[in-house]
Amino acid sequence: MNKNINHSLTKLVITLGLTSISILVNTGISEQIVLAKSLNVKKCNIYAYVTDPDPQGLNVRSGISLRHKILGQVPINETVQIVAATKNWVQITNASAGFTGKGWVSVGKLGLSTRGYGTSGVNIYANANQQSRKIGKIPAETAVKLLGCQGDWAQVEYQGIKGWLTREDQCGAALTTCS
Repeated sequence: MNKNINHSLTKLVITLGLTSISILVNTGISEQIVLAKSLNVKKCNIYAYVTDPDPQGLNVRSGISLRHKILGQVPINETVQIVAATKNWVQITNASAGFTGKGWVSVGKLGLSTRGYGTSGVNIYANANQQSRKIGKIPAETAVKLLGCQGDWAQVEYQGIKGWLTREDQCGAALTTCS
């Protein structure tokens, strides 16, 4: 009798284990766990605007790849808050129109502009801190390519120069100035 109970318990444990693995694989949770551990996700807190000209809007996805489910869209020129970044993807929230919630978008579909109104421009830094070397200057009110973010710093590219902008020098609104 004891052998039958042990055998039944072993079968139950194996079945539950295989079922759990199947659920993790089929829902993509395991892939997201592995990605989160391996991709060095950085927390951010910046604003940017959608530059994707697709009439349907920028696709917001449940994860960091084109294979992930589309959760909604954000129209061109709308502002989003970026709360995390990894490689070529950023996690957004607080869209000014369209999608509500939190999801992932390709960073190449977002942009921002410089502030520096009434000045000769804004500094671009080698690293995400003001003690790092200044590697150039970007004119005021100039659109730049967004590459990523770290904290409240934006990594950008302007005329082939890649560097970092302070929060004070960023404008995440497409159709107005951030004065």
